[in-house]
Amino acid sequence: MEYMDTAPASSAAAGEPRWLTDEEQRVWRAYVDATTLLEDHLDRQLQRDAGMPHVYYGLLVKLAEAPRRRLRMTELAKDAKITRSRLSHAVARLEKNGWVRREDCPSDKRGQFAVLTDEGMDVLRRHAPGHVDAVRQAVFDRLTPEQQKSLGEIMGIVAEGLQPSEAGADLPWLR
Repeated sequence: MEYMDTAPASSAAAGEPRWLTDEEQRVWRAYVDATTLLEDHLDRQLQRDAGMPHVYYGLLVKLAEAPRRRLRMTELAKDAKITRSRLSHAVARLEKNGWVRREDCPSDKRGQFAVLTDEGMDVLRRHAPGHVDAVRQAVFDRLTPEQQKSLGEIMGIVAEGLQPSEAGADLPWLR
C-alpha cells in the first residue's frame, strides 16, 4: 500500500519523505481496509435491495433533505463530494429511473436544479430502513458510544483538512 522505509520518521533528513511508523502504517491500512470493505458492503446492499449504487442513494438523501427537495447541481456536487461530471452522469441515470428531474435555474441560464420526484421519494422511503440497518450493523453496533464519538471527531478533522477554503483549492465539486 504505502511504502514504508525502515528508517524511523524522526531520523528523516531534510528533504527525505516522512515514512509512516509501524503503528501509523497499521492504522492507515486498517482505515483503508475498513473504508473499502464498508463502501463495498453498502454498495452491494443497495444494489441488491434498491437497484442503485451507494452514491446514487446518497444523492437522493441530499435532495430529500433539501428545501423543496431541490438543489443546484453545483451545490449537490459539493454536498456529495463528487465531481460535476460524475454528478451529471448519476443524475442522468436517476432521471431515467424517474427518481430525479432537472429544472433550469431562472436566475442563471447556465445553472440547473436537481429535484427529487415523488417516485424518487417513495424509493428512498422504501429502502432507507434496510440501508440504515446495514450501516448500523456494519459500524454502530460494533462500537461503544465513546468510540462512535471519537470516530465522528476524527473523521470530521480529516474531512475539514481535505477541504481548504482558499481560492483555487482542488476539490472534486470544482472539477
